Parts: sequence; structure tokens; C-alpha cells
Amino acid sequence: MTDLENHTITEFILLGLLQYTPTHMCLFALIIIIFLFTLTGNSLLILVILIDPNLHTPMYFFLWQLSLIDILFTLAIVPKIMTDYLLHKTVISVSGCGTQIFLGLALGGTECILLGLMSYDRYVAICKPLHYPLLMNWSLFKQMAFSSWASGVFNALMHTVYTMRFSFCGLREIHHFYCELPSVLHLSCEDTSTYETGVFISTTILLLIPFSVILASYTLILVTIIQMTSTEGRKKAFSTCSSHLTVVSLYYSAIIFMYMRPISSHTFSQDKVVSVFYTILTPILNPMIYSLRNKDVMGALGKILWKCTLYSKM
Repeated sequence: MTDLENHTITEFILLGLLQYTPTHMCLFALIIIIFLFTLTGNSLLILVILIDPNLHTPMYFFLWQLSLIDILFTLAIVPKIMTDYLLHKTVISVSGCGTQIFLGLALGGTECILLGLMSYDRYVAICKPLHYPLLMNWSLFKQMAFSSWASGVFNALMHTVYTMRFSFCGLREIHHFYCELPSVLHLSCEDTSTYETGVFISTTILLLIPFSVILASYTLILVTIIQMTSTEGRKKAFSTCSSHLTVVSLYYSAIIFMYMRPISSHTFSQDKVVSVFYTILTPILNPMIYSLRNKDVMGALGKILWKCTLYSKM
């Protein structure tokens, strides 16, 4: 491909996630169900948290931010998968590809930081309950949330602009179901090794620092839980923390596997499978884990449904 041909590229070819076989058609139906439950569950969780004054605490503030990220992440990826499959369409414009890269990195980076902040919030609540109102005030955690979004957006903007400036050649086929950074870099005609080092450094900052905060927080929390004399207190603390750790383990392990390896070591099939975890599965797990295992959220949801029932009868 000549330089002139490279500069006139207007679209890429997405090879997709599913084939037109009976098994994959069943998987497509399952993805639709997961998509609908993800939007419904996260939207309902946000609604409950915003309506019920008892849930206006730092933990639930971060939780509805997390649900918002999951909704946006899902809308950025899954509708494209569904329309491509139904319309037998495999192309995506260069601008659309850049948008998916930006949204994936921005939302993913923000979620990594938020999960770290949530672990710190749990640490203060369980290990330093008397100091909690002073350490976790509204002004502080709003600043923390803003910093999370700003960091994620800045990192995504930087990498998206830099990635889309590379020259692309060949068949322009992206062996993925959406434009993810490692898959797009595979198409570059240029040497991307230096840039990959930059990706690794930024990933280390956005992943390992929050992950270190999570490990430190939950290590201290575990020590505190073991020392608790109240059995009920231990159960409540362990239930809250285990829910958070389940989400963290699934999300971080997949992201670290994807972004903290050299691009040359990636295989197309592995990338697709791993990406499914944090683009399709994790977003539906958050409302299930945080609501079904949380008495406060279930109680607030019950009150809202009871009021709705009364209004409908009236």
C-alpha cells in the first residue's frame, strides 16, 4: 500500500465475535439478554441510590458512578456487535474506530481508579469508623471522583490521538469485535515498539497503583475483621468486601492480561475471549453483586416498588 492509499483509508473491517452457526446464534441471543439486563440492572441501581437518602454515602456515590460507567461501556460496544451481526456488516469508519478506542480506554481507566477508591472507602469505614465522617466528606470524594474521570479521559485522549496517527496497511482487518488498542496496533505499518512502552507505563499507573491500594486496603480490612468480637459485624464486613473483591478480581485480571503484555504476544482468539469479560460480563455482575447481596439496596428497592404499587392502585 502506498502512502497516498494509506491516507485515504476511511474504514476498517471488524471480523467480529460470532459466526452464523446455530451455536453462535444462541450466543447472540444470550448477548442480547445480558445487554438488556445490564442496562436495566445498572439503571435501576443508579435510580435507587439517587432516590433513597439513606444511600447518600461515599460508597454508594462511587457505586452509582461505577454503574454509569458500565452502562456507557456497554452502549459503546454491544450495540455495534448486534447490528453488525444482524446486518451482516463488518466495517467501521476510522472515526468510529477512534471513538471506540477512546471510550474503551476512558471508561476502563476511570473504572480502575474508582475501584481503588472504593477499596479505600471500605478501609476507612471498617478500620477507622470513628474518623470516617472526617476522612470521607462530600467535598473530598467528589474531588476523587472528578480526578478519576479526568485521569481516564486524559489517558484515553492521548492514546487515541497517537494511535490514529499511525499508518495502517494490509487488508485493514481487525481481528476483534470492536476497536481495541492492541488489535488496532497490529495493523500498523510502522514500528510501534516505543509507543508500546508508553502504553505499558500508562497502564502500570492506571492499573497497578489502584490495584496496590486495593491489596493494601483489603489486607488491613482482613486483619480488622479477624479481630472483631461481634459475629454479626464480621459477617456484614466480610459480605461487603467479598462482593467488591469479586468484581475487582474479574475486572483487573482481564485488563492486566490484555494491556500489560507486549503486543507481539497477543493472539486474536485470546484477545476476544478476555475482552468479553470486561465488556459484556462484568457490567452485568456489578448490579447483581452489589444489589442482591446488599440489604440496604434491596430494602431501598423494596420501598420504591411498594410506593409505585400504591400509586398505581390510586
